[in-house]
Amino acid sequence: MNDRPAELRLAMESLLSQCEVDLRVVIVGNGCEPDYVPSGVRAVSLPENVGIPGGRNVGAEALSGEGSGEFILFFDNDAVLPERDTVARLAAEFDRHPDAGYVQPRIVDPAGGTTLGRWVPRLRSKDAARPGVVTVMAEGIVLVRRADFEAVGGWPGHFFLFHEGVWLSWHLWDLGRIGWYAADVEVHHPATDPARHEPYYRMVARNRVWVAYRLLPAPLVPLYLAAWVVISVWRFRSSGNLGVWFRGLAEGLARGHGERRPMSWRTVWRLTRAGRPPIV
Repeated sequence: MNDRPAELRLAMESLLSQCEVDLRVVIVGNGCEPDYVPSGVRAVSLPENVGIPGGRNVGAEALSGEGSGEFILFFDNDAVLPERDTVARLAAEFDRHPDAGYVQPRIVDPAGGTTLGRWVPRLRSKDAARPGVVTVMAEGIVLVRRADFEAVGGWPGHFFLFHEGVWLSWHLWDLGRIGWYAADVEVHHPATDPARHEPYYRMVARNRVWVAYRLLPAPLVPLYLAAWVVISVWRFRSSGNLGVWFRGLAEGLARGHGERRPMSWRTVWRLTRAGRPPIV
């Protein structure tokens, strides 16, 4: 969106310096024409901002076709790959875990050296250095197997922002894949507050409903929504935004559900065995 010029240059420098991998790179101008496009990089300009997952879909489509590569790296424009072999190490995890549909690196704030709990894609997030199977993702920096990504239809573009990683992860699990958290592979990303986005409280509530209605077997929908009402009231009780959150919940219940593609009960069991039953 041309709002992070210095960060974008650092991100692209770190990406284009990667070794041991063949890269094809695209920058998506979400509602703008990118004002920085390095030599050899393709740019796609969208006339309006279609949201983060919609923009990622556009980038993936721009790199499809012959010679498209085995994997897709989705990479925020304020992230940095600290080592020249970071992408190669992420790709190597697929050899060690051939059932993985996606590999998630450990995200570290370069200023404080910390990993936020929301960046660790499991319920028990205190030990950020522990690798293992995970059932969701921190979608800003993730490597996905292209064939699987295309098989599930990509990101849910209509979400615009928030919870698209839950959607994609659970669809990949429903293919019979897993997610892998490669905690020894670090990438850098500033520790920003997601609530800085004006529609945060409305969209997190609305999109939770859409995840439940479109992905879960019918008996689990009310359980999932009830659990997240309790969790969200506890989390946001002192923020002054609970009214906005409940309006988002009502919006999600009223419209925008789309076509239901509920996961199988086998996937529910696999997610539960992996440590996160799909009701939280």
